[in-house]
Amino acid sequence: MTERLYYTDSTCTHFSARVVESLTWEGHPAVTLDRTAFYPTSGGQPADHGTLAGVAVRDVIVRDADNAIVHVLSTPLPEARGESPSEMQINGQVDWSRRFDHMQQHTGQHVLSAAFERLLDADTVGFHLGAETSTVDINVSRLPPSAATRVERLANQVIWENRPVNVRLVEPDELAALSLRRPPALEGPARIVEITGPPHNHKKGSTCNGPPQWEGSREKAAPSSKPEGSFDVNPCGGTHVARTGEIGLIKIIRLQYRGQETRVEFLCGKRAWRDYLAKNEMIGTLTGMLTVGHWELDQAVERLQAEAKRLRQELRRTRKRLLQVEASELEKTAQAVPQGVQDPYRVVWRVLEEREPGEVRVLAQELTQHPNLIALLASVDERTHLCFACSEGLDVDMAALLQRACESLEGKGGGRPCLAQGSAPATDVARVKEVLAGLLSFL
Repeated sequence: MTERLYYTDSTCTHFSARVVESLTWEGHPAVTLDRTAFYPTSGGQPADHGTLAGVAVRDVIVRDADNAIVHVLSTPLPEARGESPSEMQINGQVDWSRRFDHMQQHTGQHVLSAAFERLLDADTVGFHLGAETSTVDINVSRLPPSAATRVERLANQVIWENRPVNVRLVEPDELAALSLRRPPALEGPARIVEITGPPHNHKKGSTCNGPPQWEGSREKAAPSSKPEGSFDVNPCGGTHVARTGEIGLIKIIRLQYRGQETRVEFLCGKRAWRDYLAKNEMIGTLTGMLTVGHWELDQAVERLQAEAKRLRQELRRTRKRLLQVEASELEKTAQAVPQGVQDPYRVVWRVLEEREPGEVRVLAQELTQHPNLIALLASVDERTHLCFACSEGLDVDMAALLQRACESLEGKGGGRPCLAQGSAPATDVARVKEVLAGLLSFL
C-alpha cells in the first residue's frame, strides 16, 4: 500500500519516491509509488495536480484492488539509464495553489457542518468540493435563510478565533469515547480531525473573555464527550489547514431545496474573496449606470420594473390599435372568390415579413370581423408561419386549406374549420406567395 504523506502533513508539496509499478490507466500512462503527497479523489474532495519527474499529473485515483494510489500522467515518465521502472527514484511536486484551496474548502466544510449541528441539530448527509463552489446537503427540508445566516455567523466566529485543527490516528477502542458527527467508514484505526473549543484567556486576573461574538453566533455547550469541549470531532482522510484562521471566510451563497434536504452552496477563503470582488464590481457598475448609491439599488430596480411594466402595457395597446388599422387597410384589398356570383367570398391573402406568429393571428382575427371574409396570412422569418381564418357563418374549412399549404411547404399544423395555424421551414417569400395564390382555386 502507498504511504500517504498528506495524512500527517497537508502542507507537504515536495517529496521523493520510488516507482513501484508502471501501467496504463484508461488509455493513459500511470504509475504507483511507494509514497506520495498527492491526494486522490475521495471523500467529496478532488485530486491534487502537480508533476512527477517534470511530467504533469492529470488525475490521482485509489485502486480498489489493493488500495494503491495510481497517478495518471499526461505522458510516460522519462526513462532512467540502468534502472528498471520499479527502481526509479523520482521527485514529485504538488500544485500548492490547488492544494491550499482544497484545504480551505474542506476544513470550512467541517466548520460549517459542525455549526449546523450546534445551532439547528441538523446533520450533513452529503458533501461535494467543486471547482468553483462547494456544497453540503443538510437533512432539513426547507432551511430558512435566517437560520442559514445564524449558522454562517457561528462558522465565521470559529474561523476568526483561529482555533487549532488537530489531526491524529485513533484506535478503534478509543472511538467510543468520542462524540463523532459520523462513524468512520473503514475498520481499524481512524484518522480524526478535531477543531478545538473556544479560546480561553490564561492570564490570571484578566477580564478579557476572548474575541467578541456576533449576536446569535454564541455556540451551545459542546457535549462533554468531545475532548476538552471541542467544536468538532470527525473522521476524515482529507487535507486540512492547521488553524481555522487559514480558512479566511465562509460565505453561504445559495440554498437549494431538494425534498427532505437542503443543499447549501458555499465558498471559503480565496473563492469567497473572488466572489465578493466580482459582486462588488457588478454593484459598482450598476450604481454608475443608474446614478444611485449601492443602498438605493433595490429601489432603483423596483422603479425600472414598474416603468417597464407600464411601457409593455402601453406597447400592447398601441400594437393592437396598429393591427386594427392594418386590418382595415387589408380588408379594402379583398378580392371576390368565386367571381360572377351574387354573394362571393372575399379573400385577403398576404405574406408578411418578420412578423411574430401572435401578431399574424390577431391580424387574421381582426380581418374576419368583417362579413364573408377569408384571411390567408403567412409570415416569413426564421420559420414560415401560417394562419388561416374565416368569418362566422362561412361554409369553408380552414383546417383543410392549411393542410394543403403545409403539404406544399413541408410543414405541419392544424385547427378548427374557422381558424387554423401551422408552420414550415423557412423559405423564400415568392414560394409562399405561390402556395397561397394556389389555394384560391379550392375556394
